[in-house]
Amino acid sequence: MLTHKQIWTALDALAARYGLSPSGLARKSGLDATTFNPSKRISDDGKRRWPSTESVSKVLTATGASLEELVSLINPKGKYGPQNVRSIPLIGLAKAGSEGFFDSAGFPAGSSWDHVKLPTVEDDAAFALEVTGDSMLPLYRPGDVIILSPNAQIRKGDRVVVKTRDGEVMAKVLSKKSGKKIELQSVNPAYPPRMFDQHDIEWMHRIVWAQQ
Repeated sequence: MLTHKQIWTALDALAARYGLSPSGLARKSGLDATTFNPSKRISDDGKRRWPSTESVSKVLTATGASLEELVSLINPKGKYGPQNVRSIPLIGLAKAGSEGFFDSAGFPAGSSWDHVKLPTVEDDAAFALEVTGDSMLPLYRPGDVIILSPNAQIRKGDRVVVKTRDGEVMAKVLSKKSGKKIELQSVNPAYPPRMFDQHDIEWMHRIVWAQQ
């Protein structure tokens, strides 16, 4: 059974993972800054207050975390816990369009990668990119590190990194996908949607985790 303490502990752990305080997490999620404060977790009459499903949904949207990641933080020995990390290949997003970093399937290749210790994901081919540019603001900022899973299934609405055959690499949201075309949306409204023919895409991988 999920307890009051467990759910609040998980939210606190998620905030810390993304470099935020409980009030910072609330603000980033578009909520009142005091929403997640410890003083708000017990009412004046002693009743326990639980975070609403709406507030949890806003937290996941704001941080880019998955529900699975949040739930796993209830158990610190879970796959995202601090005892289960591994070294993952890392390069800057700006370098990812250069030759020599990926094989033909979009998997990390070569010896020029740096490495960073991050939570294990269920994909031995997972790798990390350091964000550059502002097309994903305010979700991802320059300097944030995102983990990509080449073997993860991609669905409409997923956050993805795409490399075109021309060598352009971008972090976007998959808004539409057909047999011939894909449409990519930027989180930052200053950037218009991008439309590509499927054969112009070298690879597209889902973002499964972010360190901010």
